[in-house]
Formats: sequence, structure tokens, C-alpha cells
Amino acid sequence: MSNAGVATTSRSGSHDPVALSFAHALARELAEGRVQLPGFPKVAVQVQRVLADEDVPPLRVVRAVGAEPVLAGRIVQCANSIVFNPGAMPVHDLRTAVTRVGLDFVRTLTISFAVAQLRQAAELAVIRLQLDALWERSVTVSTLCFIIARRHTRINADAALLAGLLHGVGRLYILTRAASLPHLLVDVESYTAIEDSCHADLARALLESWRISATIIAAVDALHAPETAAAASGEASLHDVLRAAVAIAATPPAELARLASGAVCQRLGLTAAAFGSIVEESAAEVEALRAVLGPQKN
Repeated sequence: MSNAGVATTSRSGSHDPVALSFAHALARELAEGRVQLPGFPKVAVQVQRVLADEDVPPLRVVRAVGAEPVLAGRIVQCANSIVFNPGAMPVHDLRTAVTRVGLDFVRTLTISFAVAQLRQAAELAVIRLQLDALWERSVTVSTLCFIIARRHTRINADAALLAGLLHGVGRLYILTRAASLPHLLVDVESYTAIEDSCHADLARALLESWRISATIIAAVDALHAPETAAAASGEASLHDVLRAAVAIAATPPAELARLASGAVCQRLGLTAAAFGSIVEESAAEVEALRAVLGPQKN
């Protein structure tokens, strides 16, 4: 992220010193390895570090998660939802719940819990509406990723869910850092220029610090690159799932049919008819996912 890449102008066309100073500060934080979300709970960082070990014993995961009762409760809640418990066989203990939902889903719920805590930070009250809107979009993309991956690919649906939830984390970081700069927040042109130039690098830095898998980081990275005119043949990738979900979430229902002709949707087997059924036929699962991932009232 070079100085040339972060130069912005105000709506009047002159250089905005507040925007330039903010963009340069973001560049310094990135260069110095100081990219951390403010108010991010320590327990979330600890859980991510534990989960970075692919051979971590289940009991160690349970102990890390159990240190935060709210997070533990959400995992048990999810384990008993229709997504993971279609046979209505309830579980009540955390260890069984962790085993049932799997480690990828524990990662997802940990990030969701951490963002819910972040939203309650007093210093971020001025951007709470923007935080909610950004997280709502992430949850929408996340649930779409889960349904698309499970119904149309052999890709791990839990990994797709997490990729969807994290795809906008760079923008989340920029928004939290801008909370103390009301002038910048109302200067939409300058703020958007900074966000567009910085969010991809910041997302990678955050995901690496959280020890998110390289596959998910690569999928999020690829999302920031221009779509290539790749052939429709070939096996779909996690990036394809993520790109399709982002496109569907941003497209009005009446215009979804036009997405079907794209190479990504063709690789995924997403026809015009499929768009209407993705969420409709999975309404109960989508509702259950959103109940644990969406904006939480603490």
C-alpha cells in the first residue's frame, strides 16, 4: 500500500489533509504489523491461536471456548439448530457441541462473538449503524456461501461460511479506525477512496494475525482482484463460491438471472432458476445461521 495508492481528494477536488493523514496512518500500521481491531476480545484471539493447530486435542478447544460463557452458549445453541441437528437429538455439554459443529464453525462463531463485542465498545458508538450494516452484509454473504458450497460443490461448507463472514474484515478495520474522525466519515468520496485502496491489504494482515487458513485467505485475496474471463469448465473453487455469494447479495432479485451467464456461476452450476431456490429451499437453515451470526443484542 504505497503513498501514491492512498492519496485522496475531497469532494471539492483539493487534497484533504485529514484523509491523507488517516490513509498514511493505516499504511504505517500495516508496515509495522500493528493491525488489530480495537476492542477485539482476548478470548477470541486465544481461541484462534488454539485452532491454528490442526491436531489440537478437543479438550483444549473446549477449555479455550469455555473461558467465555456467551461464546460457549452460542456454540451449544448452534449444535442444536437444524443446521447441525436435523434429527432433533439435543446436546447440552460444550465438548459434544464442539465435536458436532466442527472446528471451522467454532472459528466462525468466535469471530461473530468478537465482532458483537466490538460493536458494544463505547468509543465506537458513533459508527454503530455503519458497523451493523457492514456486518449484516457479511452475514448475508456468509450464509449464501454456506448454502452454495453445500448444495453445488464438494467444498467444505463450514470453510465457505467463514470465508464469507471474513471477506469484508478489511473494511471493518478501516471503519473502526475512522470512528474518531467525523469529518472523514461524512466525506464519502475521500473515505471510499481510502477504503478501496487499503482494505485488501488490511484484510490479509488481520486474517494472518488470527491464523486463519491459507485457503480462506487466498479466497478473500482473490475476491479483491478483477474477475478473469476463465472458462466455465473446471472444478469450482472456494473463491468461486465467495465471488458468487458477494454478487448475489449485491444484486436485486429481479436482476439475478443475468449472473447465470458468468463463468463463475457456470462452474458452480448456478442457473437462473437456482438463484430463487438457494435461500427459499433452505429458509430454516438460513434463519438458524443468522440467529448466531447476525448482529447480537448483548
